[in-house]
Amino acid sequence: MGSVAAAAAMDAHMVFVYGSLMADEVVHVLLNRVPQSSSAILNNYHRCGIKGRVYPAIIPMEDKSVEGRVLCEITQPELEILDTFEAVEYERHTVEVSLPEEQKVQVNAYVWGNKDDPELYGEWDFEEWKKSHMSDFVKMTAEFMEEVQQPDSKTRIASKDGFTSPIMNEPATPAAVAMDGGSNDGHKVFVYGSLMADEVVSILLKRVPPSSPAILYG
Repeated sequence: MGSVAAAAAMDAHMVFVYGSLMADEVVHVLLNRVPQSSSAILNNYHRCGIKGRVYPAIIPMEDKSVEGRVLCEITQPELEILDTFEAVEYERHTVEVSLPEEQKVQVNAYVWGNKDDPELYGEWDFEEWKKSHMSDFVKMTAEFMEEVQQPDSKTRIASKDGFTSPIMNEPATPAAVAMDGGSNDGHKVFVYGSLMADEVVSILLKRVPPSSPAILYG
């Protein structure tokens, strides 16, 4: 409990995590440390799977609860890293969670923006994720951080179906893949390096858009 009190006292942030961020291995790659944490329960929310993705979402739902953890003493720069990692399909909300011994605290949580999204289904299992997907997910997270930490990297906004996501700004060179925004006002982005890997794109955009081989001349 001391870490929770310390976070409140030092103007640090507390973040409720319920999916891949419950794994210390993933958190360490993102923050270069593993903050103190406490088990926690978020009432009146449901954790569900997302079609085609290995990580979960939470949405408000009465009489349901989500077991997770609260990361304590998260700095503002670390919170911004988590914001970028989660991308804009998630919205950071303030929620109340129950800690051991029934202590209740206000924390941040990343909630799926569209509670009626037809891509959401069933329940998501952390133990199954650890066995089947964690190793690859840690590698993809490391690649994501390498891109973010490049000194000449920038973020820009790509729009699809009302959502925006940060992507790395790369100059174009021969032999790449053109990624289709998929809608009348969507964008096509020519990629040639790490963004040709579906694993990296999935981490950045939380999906893998349709793509086509392309060659850049001149």
